[in-house]
Amino acid sequence: MPRVLIIGSNRGIGLGLVERHLADGWEVHTTTRDGSPPPGAAAVTPHRLDVTDRAELTALIGSLDAPFDRIIHNAGIMRGSRAEIMEVNAEAPIEVVQSLLDAGLLVDGGVVAIMTSQMGARRGRTVSLGDYGDSKAALNDEFRRRVDSWRDTGAIAVVVHPGWVRTDMGGSNASLNVAESAEGITRVLDGLTQSQHGSFLTWDGRVHPW
Repeated sequence: MPRVLIIGSNRGIGLGLVERHLADGWEVHTTTRDGSPPPGAAAVTPHRLDVTDRAELTALIGSLDAPFDRIIHNAGIMRGSRAEIMEVNAEAPIEVVQSLLDAGLLVDGGVVAIMTSQMGARRGRTVSLGDYGDSKAALNDEFRRRVDSWRDTGAIAVVVHPGWVRTDMGGSNASLNVAESAEGITRVLDGLTQSQHGSFLTWDGRVHPW
C-alpha cells in the first residue's frame, strides 16, 4: 500500500486530497495544527504540526517510522500580517520539505508536491498581487533554487497550481469544486516522471509559466 503525507488537511483542497487518496487505496497520514484527523476521514493517521513551529516539526519527524511515496504540502494562509503570510506560504513549505528529505522520509523516486498559485507567477506581472501573490512568488523562487539538490535525494518535486477552487480562500464564484481539483492534482501526481522534476504544473497537467 503506498503511503502519503498530506500537510495541511483539515479543510478545502487538503481535505479533498485526503479523500481522493483514501478512495485510491493509499495509507494516508495527515497533519493539522491540533493533531486531530480531518473531518469525516477516520481512516487516517493524524499528526500535529504547526508548519511554523520547528519543535513540532522535529517531533513529527521523530514520530514517523517509514518513508512516504508522496509528500504533499498544502498548508497556507491568505490573511494575516505580511510577515505571517510570508512565513507560512513561502518559508515553511521549503523548510518542512527540506527537513523531511534530510530525514530520509521520501522513498527513492517518490513525489513531492507543494501547492502554489498562478498568482505567484512573475511572468507578465505588471502590478503587485498583494502579500499572498508575493508569498507564492517567493515560494516558487526558492523552490527553483532547491530543485537540483532535491533531485539528488531521488525526489520528483513539483509546485502545483490547484486551480480556482470554491473554498474559503477561493470564494463561492470559483470555477472548480474541491473534488474536481483534488482529482486532477492526484492524477497529475500519479503520472509524474523524473523529466518533470522542478516543474510548475496546473491541476489539469499543463505547464504553467514561471
